[in-house]
Amino acid sequence: MTDPDRWRAAASAWRRWAALAGALAAEFGTLTTRLRSSWSGTAVAAASAAFAGFRRRLALFRVLCWRADQALSELAASLARARELLRRAQGRAKSAGLVIDSLGTVHSTRPTAHAPMAEVTADLSAALEIAARADAQATARLTAVSASTGFGAHSDRPDCTAGPVEVKQWWDSLTQQERNWLLATDPATLASARGIPVADRDVANRLLLDDQRVADRRLDELTARLDDDGALRAYLIGVDLGGDGRAVVALGDPDRASHVLTHVPGMTSDLESLGSELTRAGRVAQRAAELAPDQATSAVLWLDYDAPDFLHEAFSDRQAREGAAELRRFQEDLRATHDGEPAHQTVLGHSYGSLVTGLAAAGPLAADDVVLVGSPGTGVDSVDRFTVPADRVWASTSRTDVIQYASVSPKSLLQDLPIAAVLPGTGPMLAFGTPERDLWFGRNPSDPGFGAQVFASQEDAGHLGYWDPGRPALDALAQITVGQKPITRP
Repeated sequence: MTDPDRWRAAASAWRRWAALAGALAAEFGTLTTRLRSSWSGTAVAAASAAFAGFRRRLALFRVLCWRADQALSELAASLARARELLRRAQGRAKSAGLVIDSLGTVHSTRPTAHAPMAEVTADLSAALEIAARADAQATARLTAVSASTGFGAHSDRPDCTAGPVEVKQWWDSLTQQERNWLLATDPATLASARGIPVADRDVANRLLLDDQRVADRRLDELTARLDDDGALRAYLIGVDLGGDGRAVVALGDPDRASHVLTHVPGMTSDLESLGSELTRAGRVAQRAAELAPDQATSAVLWLDYDAPDFLHEAFSDRQAREGAAELRRFQEDLRATHDGEPAHQTVLGHSYGSLVTGLAAAGPLAADDVVLVGSPGTGVDSVDRFTVPADRVWASTSRTDVIQYASVSPKSLLQDLPIAAVLPGTGPMLAFGTPERDLWFGRNPSDPGFGAQVFASQEDAGHLGYWDPGRPALDALAQITVGQKPITRP
């Protein structure tokens, strides 16, 4: 089986070429500015036009570089999943006393080994199918890159009121050459356009990122992650420098994945905390790949709302309601741009992000599963208020998570204060030392009365330990992401 790291290295080389071309384009931009400041007339106009044309060609070259990078990165990810299936088959074969020969045929000397032989054969077949399909897709994508190096133009664009499905139909009607040229010459329009596939929005946003970094150094960490040779390539779906900053980043292409997790972070989330939130989302994707290597999983960090910075802001649901509307639109966009059969979509809200998710789920939300972790309440008191079926709503709150003690409802607080005052010593522990049923934004979704499927999390998880490797909460999050049922409390 081909080594995925070699293909990741090749993808990284194409990203470096794109970066070099970007640096060269920036130099020509500076040169044009100097010319215009010290020279005038037809000659400088001609020179400026020539430089502008060269910069457009450099932008097109960068588009093609990222196209190749995407194709090779996805090939590497698919081959990694195929190798995981192969390792699993070898492990099962060894434990069952089976032998896999050089042709991939499974042999057994035990008459009772039919069941494990079937499992081993299934894993081997799936590995070969994934590798063959990945090879064919990468070949087609790279062939398209080499065949679309010319210039193109297409002015018949959909109306600004067009929905994501209509925009996707228009985009699909263009030739690859036309799409590449539009990305190279008008990335600002396409970077945030609903209905444009994620891979194309990634290219548009990367083209804009150089100038944005000059204006805001908060993007340095994001840029470093985009250049990282991780197991899953990062796709920049959107970035906004206003206020504390927003970003939407996918690990793995969600348009080509069978399972897509949307991770909605909570209070104080912004561009500066993007790295840690992306790490958490990535851990779920990595564990999901281990649990279900036969299908691709993408994890999206969705930080496209104004998360509260301070407690007085977090006591209001205003920002959550605004975020909920955006989250619904984003999930709808994922449905519209997905390639092939619809993906299994999961939305995971953490802390204040669970309020955003809950409010979104109280209306039409394109999600098959909803997960609420470390929640201060979801804006509703029962899972019946969600449009997602009750058996597809999951919740967990660690006993050491401060959220369930710090975000009690006013009613619960009034009930607890007398107990704390009447019983010296033990009163405060009895009043405030147990998880509250009623929280600031409604019934605790981890309380049985809410009606969600409650899965286990480690006692010492605190508020951020749900993603700790090797712990039960992470396993449960990955299982839900790939459509499996985790262990739940009765």
